[in-house]
Amino acid sequence: MKTLQAGDKVPEFTAPDQDGNPISTSDFKGQKWVVFFYPKADTPGCTAEACNLRDHYAELKDAGYALVGVSADAPKKQAKFRDKYSFPFPLIADEDRTVIDAFGVWGPKKFMGREYEGIHRKTFIIGEDGLVERVIDKVKTKDHAAQILE
Repeated sequence: MKTLQAGDKVPEFTAPDQDGNPISTSDFKGQKWVVFFYPKADTPGCTAEACNLRDHYAELKDAGYALVGVSADAPKKQAKFRDKYSFPFPLIADEDRTVIDAFGVWGPKKFMGREYEGIHRKTFIIGEDGLVERVIDKVKTKDHAAQILE
């Protein structure tokens, strides 16, 4: 798994959001944006992370960032997650792992002694030039907005 690093160009992609609308790299041309990958919609850690970003959305927008969440959940599950917690940002339903693989966040994981393949919780901060400025590998789910803004 080759994860995108600071300085890498963000790969071109188009994937559906929770409502089936296409979201593409080109939608963010000339603006700063944040792509956060999370393992599964409506689980405790993912909910804490997304709710923290929701609660600090105005600050992130004021800093010039657009936000996009990505997991391999189906559009219907992403829509329920968004509606339940009133997220003001789109959630990509990347069932075929196009975006997940392009960013290199799929790979071996361990949980309670069990090894399996899954999405690594990572966040990519992307500049107006379409290059990765920073990668947050150790996401603090309850304080993620502060990590992005630091």
